[in-house]
Amino acid sequence: MTKFAKFYGANPLHLLAMIFCFVLGLAVVYTAGPMTFWNTDIWWQSIAVWFVGAAVAHDLVLFPLYAVADLSLRSGLDAMRGRRRSRPPLVPVLNYIRVPVLATGLTFLMFFPGIIEQGKEAYVAATGLTQEPYLLRWIVLVAVMFASSAVLYAIRCAIVQKRGSSPVSATER
Repeated sequence: MTKFAKFYGANPLHLLAMIFCFVLGLAVVYTAGPMTFWNTDIWWQSIAVWFVGAAVAHDLVLFPLYAVADLSLRSGLDAMRGRRRSRPPLVPVLNYIRVPVLATGLTFLMFFPGIIEQGKEAYVAATGLTQEPYLLRWIVLVAVMFASSAVLYAIRCAIVQKRGSSPVSATER
């Protein structure tokens, strides 16, 4: 088992899960038919083109931006920590910032057309409603996510302080 993990780089269950995912994907393509994913009239509106484009855009553009943003956040927290105290905090704040920021970005991506009121006429014709509430509702959602994260961080700090000062492991930082 250790030879396999050393050769493959992960647990055999990872390989099994990857094989299952590829088989499931191929089953979807087979069931729906390959031409379902390709628009013969307007090629750039094809699901396949958007899927490949999204993968390339994510890997070549967005992932480096995530990495830079995360590095900036960690460096900033380390700089603040260095000025204030010499030992690491008992409860690391990093994930309490990462999660709501990620959720903010994902919800913005999902609701972007509504937030900028794209397709206003079609939306009103289809629903009889306007897109005006989207921006305010998204801002409230973001505020709730950050407030929830802050409350959870405060609760965790209180629990750790009540138990006593036991340092966090390197993986939690």
